[in-house]
Formats: sequence, C-alpha cells, structure tokens
Amino acid sequence: MSRFACPACGERLSHEGPVFRCGNGHSYDVAAEGYVYLLPPNKKHSRMPGDNREMVASRRRFLAGGWYEPFSDVLNRLCAECLGTGKAPVVLDAGCGEGYYTGRLSEFLRADGRSPEAYGFDISKAAVRAAAKHHPGISFAVGSTFGIPFRSGEADLVTDVFAPIVPEEFLRVAKPGGHLILAVPGARHLYGLKKILYDEPYENETRDTEYPGFAFLRRVPARGMLATDDPQVMRDLFAMTPYYWKTPKAGGARLADTPSLKTETAFDFLIYRKVADP
Repeated sequence: MSRFACPACGERLSHEGPVFRCGNGHSYDVAAEGYVYLLPPNKKHSRMPGDNREMVASRRRFLAGGWYEPFSDVLNRLCAECLGTGKAPVVLDAGCGEGYYTGRLSEFLRADGRSPEAYGFDISKAAVRAAAKHHPGISFAVGSTFGIPFRSGEADLVTDVFAPIVPEEFLRVAKPGGHLILAVPGARHLYGLKKILYDEPYENETRDTEYPGFAFLRRVPARGMLATDDPQVMRDLFAMTPYYWKTPKAGGARLADTPSLKTETAFDFLIYRKVADP
C-alpha cells in the first residue's frame, strides 16, 4: 500500500506495476529509477524547478565525503527518540534532495529493528532521480512542499532539512501525536564561507517558531568545524547553498582564488509534536 496521494484528486495511489493509479482513474508512470512524478503544472515555478543536475552532483559529492555526517547522526538519534519503540513507522522526508538524509535515517532505523516505511519527495526531478537510483528501498516522488502528494494524517514523522517550510501541509500529513523535525541553519552556519563571498557577512536569524496545530518541544543545536584545502569540496559546498544563486561575481571569484576554507557549521533541530488536526 502506498501513502502517496493523487495530485489531481487527493485519493490514495496504488502501485500497479509500471504505474501509480488512484481510484478515480488518474495514473502516473513510474520512472526507470523507480520514482513517480507527482508535480502538477500549477505547482511548478519554472520549466525545471529545483536543483539542476550539476547542483545535485555537487551535493552528492560533498555529502558522500562525510562532511555533514555528524549532523545526520544527530538527526537519526532525534528521529528514533520521537518514534519511540514502535515497529514500521511511516517517515516522510520533505524536500529530500538526492536522498542523503532519507537514506541514512532509513538505514539507522532498520539497524535498530524498526522496519520503517520511508518516503521522500522533492521539487527537483534531477534530485529525486538520484535519490531513487541510490536508495531503492525508499519510495520517492517529484512533488511540491506547497501541495505534498501524501495522504493526510499518515506520517508518524515528517523531517525537513534546510528545505521550504510549509507548516499547514506538514500538519495535514502528520498523524495525531506525530512529530515534525525541522533542520535550520544556526546563527554562524558557514560564516567562514560568507566572509569570503560577501563584503559584509551576516549571521543567520534564529528564533523558536510556533506553528498552529503543533506543540514546540525543544531546539537541539549541533555544531562543528569544516576545514579543507580541496578546491572541489569548496566548489561543491558553495553550489549546494542558497548563496550560489545570490552571490555577486566578485565573491565567487574570491572563493575560486582562496587556497583553503575553514568555517563553522551549525545545524539547529527544532522538534514539534502534532496536537491538532488542520
């Protein structure tokens, strides 16, 4: 049984061989890599929304290097704590990208005897294609956080790592009593990189945010340092950040001429529990 929902009518989708089909007759082909495309035209803001293939490749190389593994480990531990000792939890990764955090969480829970039913979606087709190719045991879809293609009230846990936050959709898909974990950048996240890119580097704003229908439980900080003299690592890190889109050419040139990088890394995990239906 699939937890994905038809983007046209909201009915449950059944996986029938090479297609996903709902009871109203809408069908969606399964790609060769195993994912399904569930992004309606009115949810697209460009012809090819989200990260392109080059950005996805940069993210895969960087994450495969283990640079953010300590933060992934913290996320895995927090997810396990939220899920308790129950078997076969339904886990949904919103804005899953190329599936690094989704895959590591699924492996962690399986090693702990949980047998998770894991799902992930992202608006980038290139990212979801990579995720499905490298994590065949997880159900992936191309979809938007602003209209999550997932059945209402069926996720024990929703995770979001540096992806757009749409609280009303997270509330809709979470089970009563289910949890939401948001990973947001801490104040000094990648500050050393910003000092290279910008004439006036800035700290990120941090605050504990309340969302209707959710009880805020706690903030868990995870801090580290990243130091490298590998130009490829530096380029890949830059390409997977929002700064890639908004940095002036002079800043990008300074980074290209920088022989080494040392920067703080700071994830903050915000943990919520669903207390009311939308």
